[in-house]
This record gives sequence, C-alpha cells and structure tokens, in this order.
Amino acid sequence: MPKTVIKKNGKKEPFIKEKIIVSAVKAGAPVKIARKIADKIEDHPEESIKTKWVRKKVLDELEYHNPDWPKHWLNYDKNIKRLRKYKG
Repeated sequence: MPKTVIKKNGKKEPFIKEKIIVSAVKAGAPVKIARKIADKIEDHPEESIKTKWVRKKVLDELEYHNPDWPKHWLNYDKNIKRLRKYKG
C-alpha cells in the first residue's frame, strides 16, 4: 500500500484514498465504483507513488467504466486547480 504521494514539484504528502473517491464521484462515478478505483490505487505495492501515475490510473479506470467520466474528471481537476490559483 502506498504511504506517500510524490507531487509534481517533488513534495511528498501522505496517501489519502478519499481524495481519489471524491474526485471520481465528481466525475460521475457511483461511490461503489469510485471506491473500487481508489482500492486499486491503494493496493499498489510501492511505498511511494507519483501523482502522474495516480492520475493515469484513475483516468484509465474511469474510461473503462464510462468514456465520459475522464472528460468530467479532467474538467473537475482543471477547475479545482484554477480555484487554488486564485485563493493563493
């Protein structure tokens, strides 16, 4: 199970499964599927994982279940980053 996520800037933070669940639900996935996606990520054997890897796996899983969900997820992700930029 990953215990650390390595951000794009190299910063490390604890792995929080709920972040994946929330973003998958915001993309349109039912909670049950969102939990399965998060479980798959959590089951990865590496101690540390990169956010780039997590992003790809989440998008692949969303695509597998519904081709529209990755588009929704990318839109949600873009809007969240835009909000953070303005909050400073």
